[in-house]
Amino acid sequence: MSRESVRVFFETKAPDIRPVVLMDSTATVAEAAQALGVKEGQIAKTLALKVGDERILIVMAGTGRLDNRKTKDTFGNRPRMLPAEEVLELTSHPVGGVCPFGLPRPVRVFCDASLRAFDVVWPAAGDRNSSVCLAPDRLAELVGAKWVDVSQC
Repeated sequence: MSRESVRVFFETKAPDIRPVVLMDSTATVAEAAQALGVKEGQIAKTLALKVGDERILIVMAGTGRLDNRKTKDTFGNRPRMLPAEEVLELTSHPVGGVCPFGLPRPVRVFCDASLRAFDVVWPAAGDRNSSVCLAPDRLAELVGAKWVDVSQC
């Protein structure tokens, strides 16, 4: 169902973008980069976090690491990673396929400045074997994301 919700999302909002379905797993940054033939940083990983009472998504470069101090300064609370079952409930996507597309309900999405190091990035597309290719600014525009700087340099 999650790959289907992503397909519908793109058909509706960006029909020029088509998810790529691969035989190889793209569940980890290293697997995705190898399967797609791109740099690990170009894999746009989506982190599902709880910050205070709010659950949010942050999309960052695959080689980026969340900086807890920057995240706390930006959002006012210490970030906590959501457990897999909460990620699935929030996004309808399994861990390894989490993305900000085709969500079952509105969730605030943030794009980290680390994505801007690349002309194109490859976020997951709802499951462990699919991705989409798009420019970071287009990604942010499509999901209504706000830009933040919360990754370690």
